Amino acid sequence: MMPKTVAVGVLIVFLHEMSYAQPGQAPGRCESLQGLKLPDTVITSAQFVAAGAFVLPPGATSLLPGASFKTVPAFCRVTGVIRPTSDSDIRFEVWLPGAGWNGNFQGMGNGGFAGAIDYGAPGFTGLAAAVSRGSATAATDTGHQGRDNDARWAPGHPEKVVDYGYRAIHLMTVQGKATTTAFYGKAPRRSYFISCSNGGRQGLMEAQRYPGDYDGIISGAPANFFTHLIAGHAWNAQALEADPASYISARKLPAIEAAALAACDALDGLKDGLIDDPARCRFDPGVLLCKDEESDGCLTAPQLAALRKVYDGPRDATGKSLFPGYAPGAEAGLLGWGQWITGTAPGTSAQSAFGTNFFKYMVFEDEAWDYRRLDYARDVQVADRKLGTILNATDPDLKAFQARGGKLILYHGGCDAAIPLQNTVNYYNSVVTRLGKKQADSFVRFFSAPGMKHCLLGPGPNMFGQFGAPMGDADHDVTAALERWVEQGVAPDRIVAAKWKLDLNRDSGIARTRPLCARPRVARYKGSGSIDEAENFVCTTR
Repeated sequence: MMPKTVAVGVLIVFLHEMSYAQPGQAPGRCESLQGLKLPDTVITSAQFVAAGAFVLPPGATSLLPGASFKTVPAFCRVTGVIRPTSDSDIRFEVWLPGAGWNGNFQGMGNGGFAGAIDYGAPGFTGLAAAVSRGSATAATDTGHQGRDNDARWAPGHPEKVVDYGYRAIHLMTVQGKATTTAFYGKAPRRSYFISCSNGGRQGLMEAQRYPGDYDGIISGAPANFFTHLIAGHAWNAQALEADPASYISARKLPAIEAAALAACDALDGLKDGLIDDPARCRFDPGVLLCKDEESDGCLTAPQLAALRKVYDGPRDATGKSLFPGYAPGAEAGLLGWGQWITGTAPGTSAQSAFGTNFFKYMVFEDEAWDYRRLDYARDVQVADRKLGTILNATDPDLKAFQARGGKLILYHGGCDAAIPLQNTVNYYNSVVTRLGKKQADSFVRFFSAPGMKHCLLGPGPNMFGQFGAPMGDADHDVTAALERWVEQGVAPDRIVAAKWKLDLNRDSGIARTRPLCARPRVARYKGSGSIDEAENFVCTTR
C-alpha cells in the first residue's frame, strides 16, 4: 500500500497536471506568461487566441496565399525578443495548445535569408501546422526583418549574421522550451525540429552545434554548404545573364525538359515522367541546337553553353568542382527554373537575387559590387574564410547527436531547382564515411523523391505525407515517422508519398502514390498494376 504522504503528493501532482489540461484555465495561465523572466529575453505579449480566431499580423504573409487559420485550435500565443548581444534583436513566437497538448515541442526554421516568422498553414507548415497537431511550437525571424532574398541588413552587423547563422534558432529553442514548461508546469517530453531549405541547414546546424536541443530532426533539401551553394547561384547568373546572347527564356524550358525526359526517363525501366536517379542521367542538351531559325523549341550555341554550365555547376580556375550542378528533368512549371534559375527576364530569378545579395552585402559589404566581377579562383575562398564557420553546416561528425539518442531524417527532391539533390547525397555520404554504415544507419535515414522540386511540388509524389495522406500515419507522414522512430525505436525505411491532381489543392484528389525508400534502396515497379499506386512498387537495392 502506498504511504499516505506519498499518496497525497501524487494526488497533488496529478491535480496540478490536470489543471493544466483544462481549456477553461488556459486564458489566465497564458496572460500570466507576460511576466515570465528569461535570460536576455523580453516577453512582449501573451494572449490567448480562440479556436479559428488567429489572423496574420500586419505585413506578415503565409507560404500558401490566402491560407485560412479557421481550423487552428485555441492556443496561447507568446511573443518576445531575445538580445544576446547589443546588436541582436531576435524576435520569436511560441504557440501553446490550449488543450490536448501532446507533450512535444517543435521548432520551426526559415527559408532563404529569413527575416520573418513562419506562421504557415494548418496541415501544411509553420506554427499553424504544429499547433494543430497538438505540439507546442516556436519560430523566429533569426534577428532581422525583411524578405527572404534580401541581405541588406547584414553590412556592419556581424552579430546579426551570427544570429542568422545559428544562434537565433538555438536561443529560440531554449526559450521556447522554457516558455512551454512555464505554461504547462512540466517540460516537453520530446523535442523535434522540422524544416526545409535554409531550415534544413538550420536543422543540421542544431545537430552539429547543439546536439542536446532536439530528439529528432527532419532536414529537407538543406542549404548546409551555404557559401558554395550561393556561389553556384551566382555562377548560374553569370552563365545566363553576363552575355545577353546566353540568356534562356522561360518559354524554352518545356522543350529542355522534354528532351531530358526522352533521354533519361526510362533508365529505371519505367516511363513515368520522372527521372529516378539524376546522377545516372547523361543528357546531352546538344540535341536542342537550332538547325535553322531560333525558336522556343531549340537553343542557340551560346544558350547551350550556358545550359551546360548550369547542369555542371561552378568550378574554380583549375577546373575543380566547387558545388554540384542542377539535375535535368523538371525545368518547366511551378517552382521550376522559371522561378529559380532563368527568371522571367535577365536578373529576375531567385538565384540571381540570392547570389547578388550574399556577395554584395554579406561577403564584401559593398553596395557597388557586381556579380559579373565574381572570381571563382579567389572570391569563394574569401566567403569561406569570412562566413564558412558561421553559415556552413557540413560537419559529418554527428556522434554527440547520436549518443544522446537523436534521430535525423534527410530528404531532397530529385529535380530541385534551388539546391541540387547531389549536395545532400554528398553530405549523407560524408556522415556514412565518418561514422561507418552501421553507425549511420542507427540514427540517420535519407529519402530522395524523384520528380519533387524544392521542398514540395513537381511531377513526382511529394515527400510530406500531409499532402493528401492522413496526418499522424507514420507510413505516410514523415513527421509521424520521425516521432515513431524517436519514441518507439521503429526506423522508417519506406514512406509513401502522394501527389495531388492539382498542385496545392488537397481537395483535387490524389493523382499518384509512390514509396520513397531509404538509401541505398530505391522503389522498383513489380511489373503489374497501376504505376500510380504505391502498392505496386517494392523497395530494393539498385
